[in-house]
Amino acid sequence: MREKLARFMIGRNGSDQLTRFISIVVCLALVLSLFLNSDAQLAIWFLAIVGAIYVYFRVFSRNVAKRRQENANFLRATASVRGYFRGLRERWVQRRDYRFFRCPSCRTLLRVPRGKGKIRVVCRKCGTSFIRNT
Repeated sequence: MREKLARFMIGRNGSDQLTRFISIVVCLALVLSLFLNSDAQLAIWFLAIVGAIYVYFRVFSRNVAKRRQENANFLRATASVRGYFRGLRERWVQRRDYRFFRCPSCRTLLRVPRGKGKIRVVCRKCGTSFIRNT
């Protein structure tokens, strides 16, 4: 069975970041439709079904070049938002080893090691120095 599915998917687009994003939006819309009145519920449910059909269209599409271009446009449009959340995640992972400060003049995020006491931090971008306790 697994081999048959693998053979069927040869030459098809499959799942990419845009497809996964639309799938999450569809699931959230379906959950939201549970809490609304009948007219709004029907409208959101209909949009969720249309989104689910579009997800299946993208997954099974043989026009891989067109789907790849759509995914690239999506990634380009959402790059700043994804970068912001990636930075938050990295700071959360490194929070035990490093302290993060913003430069008072240019607002650049600076990382310094924890446990060094009062140190002079020099911004690599603008050269401003300031003293902080780590």
